[in-house]
Amino acid sequence: MKALSFPKSHRLLRPADYGKVFNDVQLKVPHKNFLILATPNNLGHARVGLVFAKKNLKLSVQRNRIKRQVRESFRHQPDLPGMDIIVLGRQGLADLDNRTIRTSLNGLWQRLAKKYHQLPSSQPAESSSAGRGTG
Repeated sequence: MKALSFPKSHRLLRPADYGKVFNDVQLKVPHKNFLILATPNNLGHARVGLVFAKKNLKLSVQRNRIKRQVRESFRHQPDLPGMDIIVLGRQGLADLDNRTIRTSLNGLWQRLAKKYHQLPSSQPAESSSAGRGTG
């Protein structure tokens, strides 16, 4: 049960955390209804942040349902590598049922992990002290 918990340490909590991902996007996983942006972190585990605008999901009930589905799906992905992830919602999400959302998200997590492992490996200590690299 502990392996499937969702502690605060696995969430993006501060605006600065979101800013790091938005300013240094290294991985993008597009989908008809979602967009996942991610950047590696040095924490050893993945953290997730959610962005669902009123423009795309008019009612708070819809936004909250989708956020619950994303959090639950993320919680069941213990093998995700250490990265900060932002999940953005696109139009059309309100029309999907929970099973479709879960299936889409499971595929997106797999694509994200695959893209992460295709990244050129770089040492975190080097990249943070040298500023922006050539990669």
